Amino acid sequence: QVQLVESGGGAVQIGGSLRLSCAASGRTFSRFCMSWFRQAPGKEREFVATISSQGVMTYYADSVKGRFTISRDNAKNTVFLQMNSVMPEDTAVYYCAARSTYGSMNWDDYNYWGQGTQVTVSS
Repeated sequence: QVQLVESGGGAVQIGGSLRLSCAASGRTFSRFCMSWFRQAPGKEREFVATISSQGVMTYYADSVKGRFTISRDNAKNTVFLQMNSVMPEDTAVYYCAARSTYGSMNWDDYNYWGQGTQVTVSS
């Protein structure tokens, strides 16, 4: 079992930065691929970024490529999402998720989810 708790969300101005964190329980965190998804009001949940278990591989949605960076600290059981140059369309609830293998952008494939953290971008 893995329990995930996101933090770091809040209000940010257009062009600003925010760093999300996702803390995981359990001793097997380093075995899991971790990803971030987001869901805006009235929209489906969408993939944002993913990172392999040892942090060697990453992949991003086109909408955030070059602006967001996913990273992890396995010693601290934490995955991060650094959000730079944020735009109004980045407003959403952000979720971290875990699964055993790398490579899926489909939230249905993930076994563990956090409760989400709200990010609101305004002018």
